[in-house]
Amino acid sequence: MAYKIAIASTDGKVVNQHFGRAEYFYIGEVNDREEFRYLEERKLTPVCQGKEHEAEVLYNIAERLADCRYILVSQIGPSAEYVLNKKGITVLTIRHYIDSAVNKLMEYDKRINFIYQQK
Repeated sequence: MAYKIAIASTDGKVVNQHFGRAEYFYIGEVNDREEFRYLEERKLTPVCQGKEHEAEVLYNIAERLADCRYILVSQIGPSAEYVLNKKGITVLTIRHYIDSAVNKLMEYDKRINFIYQQK
């Protein structure tokens, strides 16, 4: 089953951005043949504006990324992760090159699906 991934990155090469500071999320898709392809870049207002965290901005970001099954970040706070999880988005903290991080994610997704199929 195909699914989308949002990736917090400053350069489109490495998962290197804290969720709350990310201005761009690179959106990719894993198709039914387990092939990853880049789809688009989404510009969003970061949750962290100095030392302030806007709840409304967090909910807006969660809504704008709701079509993604996963988000790859370098760091995330527990409140933001909770809000994303409530939207059905799984957050994974993987600091690596995007292609390597996506490969790890695909392996994780296969294991999770296998476990659910066994129940």
